[in-house]
Amino acid sequence: MKLCHRLPWLCVLALICASEFAWAQDAPPSPVLGAMKAELSRSLSSLGKQPEPPYFLSYEITETRSVSVAGSFGKLTASDENRRRQLNIDLRVGDYKLDNTHQIREGFPSFDFGRFSLAEVPIEDDPDAIRGVLWYETDRRYKQAIERLTKVKTNVEVKVQEEDKSADFSRESPEKYYENPVPVTVDRRQWEGKIRKYTTPFAAYGDIYEANATFSADSETRWFVSSEGSEIQTSQTYYRLFISAFTKADDGMELPRYESFFAFTPEGLPDDGAVLKAVGKMIDDLKALRVAPLVDPYTGPAILSGRASGVFFHEVLGHRLEGHRQKNEEEAQTFKKMLNQKVLPDIASVYFDPTLHRLANTDLVGAYRFDNQGVKARRVAVIENGVLKSFLMSRSPVEGFPHSNGHGRNQSGLAPVARQSNLIVEVSKPVSRSELKNMLIQQVKKENKPFGLYFEDIEGGFTLTGRVIPNAFNVLPVMVYRIYPDGREELVRGVDLIGTPLTAFSKIVAADDQTGVFDGMCGAESGFVPVAAASPGILVSQVEVQKKEKSQERPPILPPPFEARP
Repeated sequence: MKLCHRLPWLCVLALICASEFAWAQDAPPSPVLGAMKAELSRSLSSLGKQPEPPYFLSYEITETRSVSVAGSFGKLTASDENRRRQLNIDLRVGDYKLDNTHQIREGFPSFDFGRFSLAEVPIEDDPDAIRGVLWYETDRRYKQAIERLTKVKTNVEVKVQEEDKSADFSRESPEKYYENPVPVTVDRRQWEGKIRKYTTPFAAYGDIYEANATFSADSETRWFVSSEGSEIQTSQTYYRLFISAFTKADDGMELPRYESFFAFTPEGLPDDGAVLKAVGKMIDDLKALRVAPLVDPYTGPAILSGRASGVFFHEVLGHRLEGHRQKNEEEAQTFKKMLNQKVLPDIASVYFDPTLHRLANTDLVGAYRFDNQGVKARRVAVIENGVLKSFLMSRSPVEGFPHSNGHGRNQSGLAPVARQSNLIVEVSKPVSRSELKNMLIQQVKKENKPFGLYFEDIEGGFTLTGRVIPNAFNVLPVMVYRIYPDGREELVRGVDLIGTPLTAFSKIVAADDQTGVFDGMCGAESGFVPVAAASPGILVSQVEVQKKEKSQERPPILPPPFEARP
């Protein structure tokens, strides 16, 4: 995932949810889409009379209907329903070659606040009310665009020549697609009872300090129109059950444990028995983590489970393949000059596929039909047999890639850039899990190491992709084991997996035949978007771990009140 300001971009990944698609294209355009088309036409006509008229204008309205229930230690903490609509406007002055969105190269990286615009839209289908918001926001964005274009032109004149001379915006074919809104179908009262049931077991343990469960169901409907003629109406739902708890070791280290479940429908979520079994495992893991030994900084061989390696590839590879990072001169551009060169072992291929919504019996939350720039989603093979072939593209071209491949994405209120969708890692010569472990043990013996590491589960990670701060990554594991030369496994705590991208990829040795999936929310300069990462487990000949951040607060002095009861 990515939590971005621009110093340089910090990419952050955390757990989230999955989605359901209404694939049928048989819905009539809604009154919302009609209002957007009418105001788009009026705006273009009016602003066309200005000395510097827009050459492109698009509106996107996103409606979210949500139901959420939260609880802790057997009691409810929240239960509500919500509905909102938010507007995104992309208004460009200048031309496709040079426009107001062009990077202004300053002496120090800075965030472009002019491209942030979050406006609330009436939730009633009143065309006049909707058009009123569009009118005002269009006027405001036009004034900002004119002012910024002047700065862009000045900046181009006074700065050195840019390395990438590609255009600021690509020409794409307009799309027309309509589907019916997908409703959220959930019994909120029933889920209130379930949340109480799922969090009650934690209350029996005084050394578990927080234990929360959240169920959420969201329906997201998007309407998109553009001056190029696109008219798109799509809808999908998201269902999630997320459970978290943490304890604290005697030395102050906070030890979390997470479980998340996703499905296309609420009926697809696990039954009570399966969830309570997972809760029991979380409790056992937390008890074991409290007394687990610490691992000191270490370099040596390690295995990453499928979920862990999915996050590894998302952070280390995925963000560095996003198109705009090859163009932005504040970025490190790790792979820009490596097209058709080997960047992974021959056995590995990687592709991104937002049209794929299920893999390995798991829903892939990074699926969508159209991106936030109205471009149809498509599969993109970025690495074939270890060789880099392509980048993820929005409508911001880079040299050699003049068109979008459907990966322009954003959170409402932020400008879209190239972002990841469903990352899939495939290997041509997989081995069994037991064989991979034996290979690790042989590597440990060969290097005369006391142990290797096995990263079983992960909470997320982050990466730095710019030039100002070292180009590095940090994957955040929660369940890590030492594997000794005799095959014995020991749970440990207190490590983060760190490194730099090119070195890390050169150390991949083999992969197993068990694909794991990580569904999450990725935060970057265009906000948080849902993504998935799927990969087999991998053996890495050398990893580096550092000590995990540790709180200096002691565990609670007072016993919990329920332990004090007679």
